[in-house]
Amino acid sequence: MAVRQESPEEAGFDGKRLERLAALLEQAVAAGETPGAVALVADRQCVVFHRAFGHAQVVPRAEPMRPDTLFDLASLTKVVATAPAILLLVEAGAIRLQDRVVEFIPEFAGEGKDEVDLRHLLTHCSGLPAWKPFYEQGASPEELFATICATPLEHPVGRCFRYSDIGFILLGEVVRRVSGLRLDEFTQRHLFAPLGMSETCFCPPASWAARCAATELRDGVSLRGQVHDENAAALGGVAGHAGLFSTASDLARFCQMLLNDGELEGTRVLSPLSVRAMLAPQSTCLGSARGFGFDLHSAYASIRGDLLPSGSAGHSGFTGTSLWIDRDLGLAIILLTNVVHPTRERSARRLRSRVSNVVAAALKPPSATVPDRVRDPLLVRLGVDLLREEGCRRLAGEAVGLITNHTGRCADGTPTLRMLLEHGVKVRALFSPEHGIAGRLDEEVASGRDEETGLPIHSLFGETRSPLPEWLEGLETLVFDIQDIGARFYTYISTMGLCMEAAAKHGLRFVVLDRPNPITGGHVEGPILDLRLRNFAGYYAIPIRHGLTVGELARLINVEIGCHLEVVPVQGWRRSMWWDQTGLEWVNPSPAMRTLNAATLYPGLCCLESANLSMGRGTDTPFEVIGAPWIEPRRLAAELTARDIPGIGFVPVHFTPQLRDYQGERCGGLYCVVTDREAFQPVRMVIHLAELLHRFHTREFTFDRIDTLVGTERVRVLLEQFAPAEAIIAEWEEDEAGFRERRAPFLLYE
Repeated sequence: MAVRQESPEEAGFDGKRLERLAALLEQAVAAGETPGAVALVADRQCVVFHRAFGHAQVVPRAEPMRPDTLFDLASLTKVVATAPAILLLVEAGAIRLQDRVVEFIPEFAGEGKDEVDLRHLLTHCSGLPAWKPFYEQGASPEELFATICATPLEHPVGRCFRYSDIGFILLGEVVRRVSGLRLDEFTQRHLFAPLGMSETCFCPPASWAARCAATELRDGVSLRGQVHDENAAALGGVAGHAGLFSTASDLARFCQMLLNDGELEGTRVLSPLSVRAMLAPQSTCLGSARGFGFDLHSAYASIRGDLLPSGSAGHSGFTGTSLWIDRDLGLAIILLTNVVHPTRERSARRLRSRVSNVVAAALKPPSATVPDRVRDPLLVRLGVDLLREEGCRRLAGEAVGLITNHTGRCADGTPTLRMLLEHGVKVRALFSPEHGIAGRLDEEVASGRDEETGLPIHSLFGETRSPLPEWLEGLETLVFDIQDIGARFYTYISTMGLCMEAAAKHGLRFVVLDRPNPITGGHVEGPILDLRLRNFAGYYAIPIRHGLTVGELARLINVEIGCHLEVVPVQGWRRSMWWDQTGLEWVNPSPAMRTLNAATLYPGLCCLESANLSMGRGTDTPFEVIGAPWIEPRRLAAELTARDIPGIGFVPVHFTPQLRDYQGERCGGLYCVVTDREAFQPVRMVIHLAELLHRFHTREFTFDRIDTLVGTERVRVLLEQFAPAEAIIAEWEEDEAGFRERRAPFLLYE
């Protein structure tokens, strides 16, 4: 069935810019990137670009590509056929996604596979291998499937992302056993026919072969109308992972159905909630953001290109096919190539990204306007909440030690300890960081017992900073769930590292329930710690403001520690997000850390806490004021303001701290007002402040003990020499650039 066409301008595109797509694909064919291609761009109602380029076949003779050429979709089968079929069965009440695979395929049981459920298969978190050459057995489809069921896991269930054809083969069989129809029959009846996708099928008839794009040469003959995937062919051409054939026009109808919340031209195929589930983050596994079948952000998501916003979804196929859709933009991009013809040495990966970039750049406002999806608080989900949603399966049956405090809680306020116990997790001991399990103490903390559960609480800020061997006896896993603030000298991350070292030494698994960095993951600032100055308030060779979540930091430091580390990631958080953009409740992570404004200032002001200055502890605004009895606040504020330091303003004040330095004494100083938090660089600001204090109060201002917090002796030495702030700052700018490069492989979020 034809899809309605519309001019690019009517659909909100710049026609001249969209024409670049034709030039790009013509160049790609001429350069030998692919023999041919069909590209289609659509919105919710119409097609705005649909053209063919190059050749459908070059061996043994050249044949032109046509807009209606049929393509072997390869792994697009997973999202165009198998995943929707599973969701249709869910809608019918026939299955649940948390149902175990063995309930439908009993022969899959054994060797830990009984725990694999349908959700694991849909999100590629089952632990199954990516692929195996089952076809080499030369067996019947029934014998082959028995071998597939006997395939052992390569990873623990639900703990890591591994894209797996095998998982989708199993899903295709689930459809058959539950519905009584083979996957091809089920999808034809319930999906393709209702959508008018008349040129979409498995095992196309021989009469269609001449219209099919050629794939690889087999025995000297180009495959046309025969499935390219060897395992799918050995299974009879119908499989959950590959085997579907279609045209760009038919795929446009499928994409438009998704863009219209499951309905096309008055025919509803899927419910809006099923569509949302397919295209929203569902995976709890490290290293991926996957919907049900669809890819959102993983190593395979380069199809999206560089300009389309995160939160869109798509998939690709080995033969050179791909589709990518964005529901907010109302956009579908379909690229079908025969890049594996006549051999499989080439890949369409780079071409897909460039196609998406050209299309995205052709969108005109307001068509290019899309809400910042990650600002929806429903989309920012903590690691502990994902653990709860999966039923804490990864901790089932294991003796657990929980490293936590009052910040260890679900988004709804349920303490992590209570949540774990409610799910039957065998928590055997608690470990508390600085400030104690309740986060109220500003002194060393003794060990004790939890009043509610009677569990022992082992203090890691008392007589010892590391877990004692006897505290770890009988434990199998340590779980870390504490909110960090994003600065090197915030000691919760030192506690994490010391516990990881203990886990490595005693052979324990270490699980981090990740949380957002409150002051973003985009900013890196300050000198790298000189490890000769290593101490509990500075334990890693990282900058003062590191721009990492605790999960990312754990991955970075584990290169040297080598413990069995797992991170349960946050979903919906981006590196650019501040805490107030997450929709999550602020809980003071420590007694003096009471506001996001204080957290933003903290990486700078805390550098001088070892000098003879008050940071406002014992006032209503700790780490937002700084002062001393000998400071004349108006002069200092005027001098700093004159320097025009980006993103910060200074109000001269007097205050009387009730804790620590100058307790009970009236201090002159500054109230620091962050005016542009993106432009503000707190560590640079505090160097300007220290330079002026040393110039104005050379005798009164003592800063000989700041090395351990700043992380290098060079700052102190240069201040003593009355060096200007710019010269001091220049000393660590290469450190910052080097760290950004060093941390890149360990980042989990965009």
